[in-house]
Amino acid sequence: MKQSNSNSSQTTYLGSTEIKVPRIGTGTNRWAQGENDEAVLKVYKALMDKGVNFFDTAEIYTGGRSERLLGDCIKQIGGSPIIASKYRPSTSRRTKKDFNEALENSLKRLDVETLDLYYVHMPPSAQSIEDLMDYMAEAKASEKIRAVGVSNFDVDQMRRAAVRLEAHSLKLAANQVEYSLTHREPETNGVLEMCKSLDVSLVAYRPLGRGQLALVGGSKSTLDDLIQSIAENHDGSASQVALRWLIQSNELVIPIPGATKLDHAVENAGALDWVMSKSEFKELDEASV
Repeated sequence: MKQSNSNSSQTTYLGSTEIKVPRIGTGTNRWAQGENDEAVLKVYKALMDKGVNFFDTAEIYTGGRSERLLGDCIKQIGGSPIIASKYRPSTSRRTKKDFNEALENSLKRLDVETLDLYYVHMPPSAQSIEDLMDYMAEAKASEKIRAVGVSNFDVDQMRRAAVRLEAHSLKLAANQVEYSLTHREPETNGVLEMCKSLDVSLVAYRPLGRGQLALVGGSKSTLDDLIQSIAENHDGSASQVALRWLIQSNELVIPIPGATKLDHAVENAGALDWVMSKSEFKELDEASV
């Protein structure tokens, strides 16, 4: 994993690609064109102003309205966001044409010519991993995508994807899986180790444990008390502590908390502004196992 030379604590690269991203991205699964446009435009602008320009969407998020609203943000506010979207395998999608049509539709909804990162959203059932990686390689060759990712893939599925991409002289850039202080499965199922072995970014969704880690307090548990204490030590928030733990756990890890409200987006981005001590990290790490 290459670290950015400038401000390396706040930026990194996607796997072994040349795509530089902030150490925190933003999930857009609740962005919905026609529903929360005004609030999301404010979120987008604030994040872009702070350099937190990595946005994660998917064709299935709010029925495509997430991609459309992200596209609207780019048109109305501008900037150069790093955009990731996803292809969702299904039993009705069996051909290369199905894949190419899905990619084209995402590009149209976003109103962009190229996706920085394109994921296979989940392990496929009606198409093989190898075929999908072949399609991804063609999409990259035609400059419709810049990097290839997978999501919710286990160790064997990651390995298969990486091996097939190697045949095209490409590297797997990312695996997006659930990872947080309260969901540490990537550490025990081998996915984190495989990411290290392959130099693949682990993009962590639900980094705030479905919001629970942002609402700690009241001495509900030792972990809650510890999060609250560390937050107070740094004039930060509970959600920032949860995000900092992920960021400091490994340079490969990039959390992508969702945000539809301006204050939440600014708070999430603020996790890049401070560092917890080694002792704080160790205590938190041990308390959350």
